[in-house]
Amino acid sequence: MRRWQRFRRPLRRAPHGSVIRLSPPELLLIGFSLLCALGALALWLPGSATRPLAWHEALFTATSAVTVTGLSVIDVGQDLTFVGQLVIMVLIQIGGLGFMTFAALTVLLLGVRLPLNQQNLVREALGEIAFSDVRHLVKLVMAFALIVESLGTLLMALQWIPEFGVKAGLWHALFHAVSAFNNAGFSTFANSLMAEVDDPLINITVSALFIVGGLGFMIVNDLYRRRRWSRLMMQTKVVLLATFWLNGVAMALLLALEWHNPDTLGGMAHMSDRLQAAWFQAVTPRTAGFNTLDTSALTDPTTLLTMLLMFIGAGSSSTASGIKITTFVVLLLTARAFYRSTEHPTAFGRAIPQETVIKAITVALAGVLLVFLALFGLTITERDEAFLDLAFETVSAFGTVGLSRGITSDLSLPGQLLLGITMLLGRVGPLSVGYFLATRQHRGVRYAKGEIQIG
Repeated sequence: MRRWQRFRRPLRRAPHGSVIRLSPPELLLIGFSLLCALGALALWLPGSATRPLAWHEALFTATSAVTVTGLSVIDVGQDLTFVGQLVIMVLIQIGGLGFMTFAALTVLLLGVRLPLNQQNLVREALGEIAFSDVRHLVKLVMAFALIVESLGTLLMALQWIPEFGVKAGLWHALFHAVSAFNNAGFSTFANSLMAEVDDPLINITVSALFIVGGLGFMIVNDLYRRRRWSRLMMQTKVVLLATFWLNGVAMALLLALEWHNPDTLGGMAHMSDRLQAAWFQAVTPRTAGFNTLDTSALTDPTTLLTMLLMFIGAGSSSTASGIKITTFVVLLLTARAFYRSTEHPTAFGRAIPQETVIKAITVALAGVLLVFLALFGLTITERDEAFLDLAFETVSAFGTVGLSRGITSDLSLPGQLLLGITMLLGRVGPLSVGYFLATRQHRGVRYAKGEIQIG
């Protein structure tokens, strides 16, 4: 009864002002759900679309935008007006920078005080370890995002203004800059960026935007402040090295697997175009969602590789999702420690705490279970679709990537709702799991140890 009472009265009076009674995971879930509903209403109203949208089309598209996924059952460029596309861009910006960031800023502007534990969560979500002012952190994140997106807009405008004109070219550039930095994958073009497969300016700019957005503010801030490798935080080193190796290995494998595929790399005459396309397609599964190659034409091994990259995702406290690259690295280091019979996993001469290992295992297991349950449901509702296509769509929704093998618009109403829930939980879930692990209570009673055989 008390739990539901907190939802009826989310604020309580305190000597120094009102205090929010809801926990951060509850705030996140309620906030994202409300944003999805408001976004769906905005898209459903007259003037946002060039044709009448069904309520489930508007809801699915808004959910995809808020969770910065990019999956869509409509053609954003054709089915939405300028107003509708503007709504999508605003939802992407809010969802990408994080609802907690905007919520904290809004609450502070309204004069409502955040409890200390929720201020700490905002700091953690923004990637700031030091105990500093939340207002300053929010301003830094927003300023950084606006500067990077502005630079991306200017660079892409150089290519698209001569092609589409000043107004249309500038809008295409701005929309794609916001979408790329926030790792959303929404495009105003029907075939994403397939028409730009041989354009180095667009390829480099877009990939740079979503890689920077996927690193996370903490990593960029640490690089700016310390600048020397020896002085960087352990997490910064892990994210940078893992990103480098994952991107490099993925590109090498993609070149090998798709080199003779006439529908992808094999159909390109120039070596530079193949390398460029392989690079973009190798890094975009890290929750970016844009594609310059036909995703449905990829070979089965490349499709499985893409699914693995989508599940891993990018850096913590970033605009990307997935289980996060740090979680993946901790799991690998833990397995290495077990096979070497060492007590703790280590990296860069530092031991990784057991609490971090438990958190990584829990987040990864939660991700696997969510993907399995969602895929299980889709195999029931979408009996006419190929299993690999459904699996690809499910992992893409969980990792909020947005890559698709072309079946999104063919999904039934139950399938769309199930995929929408997967996108929402994929975006909110990992942070919520981390919060519950970080705030768990230690009981005074200890139980006797029992042995369970593993393997």
